[in-house]
Amino acid sequence: MSRNKKSRKVGAEASVAYSERTVSQSELDARLRKKTKKRKGLKAGTRHSDAEVTGRSKSKQQKDPRLGSKKLIPLVVAPKAKPGTVAAKKERRLSAEQELDMLENDAQLTTLLDRLDEGEKLGSGLQKYVDEKLDRIERLMGQLGLLEEDEPETEVVEVPVKRSKKKTDEDLLEQFANLDMDDFKE
Repeated sequence: MSRNKKSRKVGAEASVAYSERTVSQSELDARLRKKTKKRKGLKAGTRHSDAEVTGRSKSKQQKDPRLGSKKLIPLVVAPKAKPGTVAAKKERRLSAEQELDMLENDAQLTTLLDRLDEGEKLGSGLQKYVDEKLDRIERLMGQLGLLEEDEPETEVVEVPVKRSKKKTDEDLLEQFANLDMDDFKE
């Protein structure tokens, strides 16, 4: 319903005239300011919606410690191998292989061996450490069958070569042309 303000003209006998009043933008702004000043407290209905939002974020942030791990649990216990059986030897072999890998990847041992290769002399404690580790590596390689046995050297008979004169390019080319490839096949 629009507001009509009565206005009377001067004179008692005049009729009552109604005039339309227009609402300006400044009046609308003033009303909104007054309304927001008057309101106190939170927005209507936020009590329920805020609780849901905060509840969701907390569940993502904190995991329930009662849930436990996802690690698989074996349902059947495998029997242990008896000493002296093939399975026990395989287990020992695996552990020997693992120990050999550990010794080969030992950073301290490699740096000490590098220092020895450069000709640097180590102290008695470091030299003893290197000797123990190298002996252990040798024993493990022997157990695993990785140790190369020294093969008896065959005697190599050297044929004396006459070197009275230097070979020229033509002589070398002729020698290459006369090569028999069957000599190199085994």
